[in-house]
Amino acid sequence: MTSRLSDGEGERPVKLPMLQRTAWFTAATALLTMLAAAPAGADGDWQKVGGDARSGVSGLAYEGRTEDGTGVHVLAVHDNKRSGQPRLSRITHREGSDGLSPLTWDGAEPVDLEAIEAIPGMPGEYLALVGRGIVYRLKVTGSTATVVEYAPLPAIGEGDDFESLALVAQNGKLAALWADRGAGADRPATLYAAPLTFASWGQPLFGAVTRRAFRAVYPTDGGTRHISDISVTGSGRIIVSSAADAGDDGPFDSAVSDAGRVTVSEAGRVRVTLAAPATVLGTFPQYKAEAVECLPGSAEALLGTDDENFGGYVRSMSFCGS
Repeated sequence: MTSRLSDGEGERPVKLPMLQRTAWFTAATALLTMLAAAPAGADGDWQKVGGDARSGVSGLAYEGRTEDGTGVHVLAVHDNKRSGQPRLSRITHREGSDGLSPLTWDGAEPVDLEAIEAIPGMPGEYLALVGRGIVYRLKVTGSTATVVEYAPLPAIGEGDDFESLALVAQNGKLAALWADRGAGADRPATLYAAPLTFASWGQPLFGAVTRRAFRAVYPTDGGTRHISDISVTGSGRIIVSSAADAGDDGPFDSAVSDAGRVTVSEAGRVRVTLAAPATVLGTFPQYKAEAVECLPGSAEALLGTDDENFGGYVRSMSFCGS
C-alpha cells in the first residue's frame, strides 16, 4: 500500500509499514462492510423547501398528481405556534424541483400542528393533529383550508406528545393510528389505534382504543422520538419514521422502519401487530425526518424533515412496496 505526501515541491510516494498497512486495510474493509449493510438508499436527493424554523415539514398528506404526471402535490403542516405564522402549505414535488406555497387557514387556529392525513373516500378532506392531541377536520379548496370541526383524541395518556397520524380504509371501514412519540430508553412510543367514523356535523368519532409500545431500532440517542410519523401501505404495512434532535441547530438523526401490520375487519375491528424488532428501511444522519407519506398506487414514500433553524427538506424513497 502506498500513500502520497507533499514535500513542498510535489508529491512523493511513501510506503506504509506492514502493521500500518494491515490496520488500514482492516479499517477500510470494516467501513465498506458497514456501508454495504446500511439500509440507507438514494432514490431521490433531499430538496430544500424552506430555509428557516417556520418552514419545517412536520407532516405530509398526499393530495394528487400533477397534470403532466411528473410530480405530486402534497399538503405539509408546520408546527408553528404564534398567530399569523403559516400552518399549512402545498408542496409540488418533482425530482430536482420543489415548490412550497402557504395556504390560507380559515377557522380556529391550531398551535403546533404535527401531522396531516387525507380522509379516504372524502376528496379534499383531511385530518390534522396538534401535539397535545386535538384533531382538526379540514376541507381544502384551492389555496384555502377551512376548519369543519375539531375534537380531542381519545385515551390521551399522561405526558403524551403526538407527532403522527395515519388513516386506514379496509373492508369498507375506517381506522386511525396515532402515537405518543416517546423519548429515549425510558419512554417508548405508544401506538394507538381505533375505528373511525364521523358525526353528521363533521366531528371525528373514535371507537375502542388499543395500545402497543414501540421502540425504534435506530436512532438510539437519549432523546430519540421513537415514532415521529406513521404511514400505512395499501396492504396494511405500518411504516414509521423515528428521529433524534439535539436542539434547534442539531445535530439531527432519523430513520424509516417497517413496524408491522394493521388490519380492519368487516365489523370494523382494528388489529395491530408490531414487528419485534422493526426492520430499518433507511437511515438519514443530519436530517430529522418528521413526515413519511406512502403515495397511493406506488412503492414510493415521500419524506419530509423539520430541521429547525435549517428549514425543511423532502425526498422520495422506495419504502412502501408490498
